[in-house]
Amino acid sequence: MPPDSDILTLIAHELFAPAVLSGIAIVGGWLALLLGLAEWLYRSQHLPAELSRKLVHIGTGHVVLFAWWLDIPAWIGMAAAIVAAAIAIASRWLAILPSVNGIGRDSWGTLFYAISIGVSIGCFFAQGQPHLAAIGIGVMAWGDGLAAIVGQKFGRHGYRVWGMAKSWEGSLTMFAASFVVSALVFGFVAGFSWPVVAIAVIIATTATLLEAFSKWGIDNLTVPLGSAIVALYLQHLWL
Repeated sequence: MPPDSDILTLIAHELFAPAVLSGIAIVGGWLALLLGLAEWLYRSQHLPAELSRKLVHIGTGHVVLFAWWLDIPAWIGMAAAIVAAAIAIASRWLAILPSVNGIGRDSWGTLFYAISIGVSIGCFFAQGQPHLAAIGIGVMAWGDGLAAIVGQKFGRHGYRVWGMAKSWEGSLTMFAASFVVSALVFGFVAGFSWPVVAIAVIIATTATLLEAFSKWGIDNLTVPLGSAIVALYLQHLWL
């Protein structure tokens, strides 16, 4: 095992590499723009907190794509997720980011989202398969985000699961968005084919079921990790 000083030197060398610093700046700028826009829409344009929250929810999912395309080291992504999780915990007692937290109901979704991003990056980037993290987080970002918006605005055919009100319109949106995300990412990595379509259908079905049966915002954890694990298994089976 190298001495602690050598480890710190390696970390500093990797952290301050120009390409890594540029990647961190791009991701940080994206998040700052996203949160700033959400706060402005909430405070100045009186956008409902549920909608500004979903804007952040969908936009934040793209940090995994940035980390993948910009080749940001996994440990940096995990460290950022830990910081985000700490902010999410603090925000339950401090009046910060009302555009995200002012929804008037008890939810641990923001914390679970940060955890899922950190775990996904830690597991799949380390395996050299960042596309699996992109699928899991992308399904959560777009699927759950759009499902909530469509369900609240256009949901006319409701059903209940464990006392939770759901709509078929929202669930179908969850399925459709999850299918598109999975098909696009796998198509980009492995080429578009019928096995890719079949895998996307199974991932979308899994994600939709996990979202329907999750409470207290835990779908922000179960959907991305469950989707990524299914994608990993089916990738080895069919691709």
